[in-house]
Amino acid sequence: MAKPMNKIDKLIAELCPNGVEYKELGEVGKVSMCKRIFKNETSSSGQIPFYKIGTFGKLPDAFIPEQIFNDYRNKFSFPNKGDVLLSASGTIGRRVIYDGEPAYFQDSNIIWLEHDESTILNKFLYHFYAIVKWQTEGGTIQRLYNDNFKKILVPIPPLAIQQEIVKILDTFTTLEAELEAELEARKKQYEYYRDELLTFGEDVEWKKLGEVGTLIRGNGLQKKDFVEEGVGCIHYGQIYTYYGTYADKTKTFVSSKLAKKLKKAQRGDVLISGVSENIEDVCKPLGWLGGEICISGDMFAFRHNQNTKFITYLLQTTNFKRYKERFAHGAKVIRVKQDKILDYKIPIPPLAEQERIVAILDKFDALVNDISVGLPAELNARRKQYEHYRNKLLSFREYE
Repeated sequence: MAKPMNKIDKLIAELCPNGVEYKELGEVGKVSMCKRIFKNETSSSGQIPFYKIGTFGKLPDAFIPEQIFNDYRNKFSFPNKGDVLLSASGTIGRRVIYDGEPAYFQDSNIIWLEHDESTILNKFLYHFYAIVKWQTEGGTIQRLYNDNFKKILVPIPPLAIQQEIVKILDTFTTLEAELEAELEARKKQYEYYRDELLTFGEDVEWKKLGEVGTLIRGNGLQKKDFVEEGVGCIHYGQIYTYYGTYADKTKTFVSSKLAKKLKKAQRGDVLISGVSENIEDVCKPLGWLGGEICISGDMFAFRHNQNTKFITYLLQTTNFKRYKERFAHGAKVIRVKQDKILDYKIPIPPLAEQERIVAILDKFDALVNDISVGLPAELNARRKQYEHYRNKLLSFREYE
């Protein structure tokens, strides 16, 4: 018995009797980017936000004068309202729809396709970019080069089909945005109470991290070394892209042969990312509660004699974030030197008090970071629904 056709199936059958046309992105439009902004043209506050790859889709930490903005916008390439901006460095494929508000974007690291919407809708491209397997190059920081971008094959169904697909998928992304906003509000509440609970006076002993433990630097592990089964491992980037506050299982593995050459973390260590594209993620902590695992270069295992979760929460506080901002250095790759991490002073209350504080914070942390319960679980479910329908609706090859 034939499967009943839905609205999209019928539209495709009616409007695409010979299948959906595919073109390379380079045939559809031109790869564009803003003119280069030099560091001496920026400031930490000002009139026009300047988004670098590390702050793309987040809050800006640099600004340019309005005069430079107007001059460059009028003389050089600049996105139109509705254009889909795409990250071409670091975390490839982050998407932001330009809202038309005054802002400037880092050249070559943030690109867009300059094209005619009578051929393909911006919102259709926005959803399509999410399923692309980007061909990247580079070492620590991956890059999407223009030639690779232009060779991506994109389906170009009639506009009526594009509009219907966008309408369906936008319902999911709108709901997701609402849930993200609510979750963000909850996170701010959590951060406030965490900082309050971890604020101590002179009646508590204070020590430098280097006085209560040591930093073990990882080595050698690259993403290409991952295997399906083997010895558990964590790559520095996974600390801020995959894991929450603490974990006892790894997402990835390496062969036992390679594991013999790699540095190890053990139960109770606090794993710290040593490098990132932005200040927010550099030095992000992860309390490790599992067995021995391998760790990559550009990260540390902090081995200590305190409560692991207590130390992890301390390295999440606003106070530590302000501290690391003072010593973070680098442009595209941001680091904090090992000795500066070890110089950071923390309160050392009795272990019983540490455990009491941890028990309270664990409840808050679960509400905002545990994807198996509450808002995070609902948000994760909606994302999976969106991914399911997005992949189904944009897989035109099956109709040909």
